[in-house]
This record gives sequence, C-alpha cells and structure tokens, in this order.
Amino acid sequence: MLLLAGYWPGLAGAGALGLLVGALTGWPARPIVPLALCGLAALLAGIAVAGIVPGLPGLWLEGAGLLLPAYLAGCGLGALARHRVARP
Repeated sequence: MLLLAGYWPGLAGAGALGLLVGALTGWPARPIVPLALCGLAALLAGIAVAGIVPGLPGLWLEGAGLLLPAYLAGCGLGALARHRVARP
C-alpha cells in the first residue's frame, strides 16, 4: 500500500500516456507485441511478488511492475475509444 501511495503520480501519468498513445495509434495489426508486453508485465509482477531482487533495484522492479500494467490498460482503453469513434 505504501508503494501504491508513493507511485500514484506515476500511475496517473502512465495511464494518461497510455490513453494518448492508444488513441493515436489504435489497435495493432499483429497481436504479438501486446501479448509480449502483457507477458513481460506478468513476469515483472511475479518477480516483484517473489521478492527475488532486494534493495534499490528491487524497488525499481516493483515500480516497473506497477506502472507497466497501468500503461497497457491506458493503451487498450485509448485504442478502444479510437475504434468506437472511427466506426462508420
């Protein structure tokens, strides 16, 4: 909870950046990159929960594991909004 309280500006920024990127680019033509990013987010979350990396690098890893899903969710919502608006 303390990590979430400290990273809320980064989470808001990652979500807003994801919304912008998703709205500008739309859905990807091939789903391999989003699937790879989701796999990377799951891997980061697993390593962060396991506590394998101690100290400052562990904090960076936990931060990345917290910010990447917010960015990916923003990208998905932005792409969905672009798809809904551009539909004839």
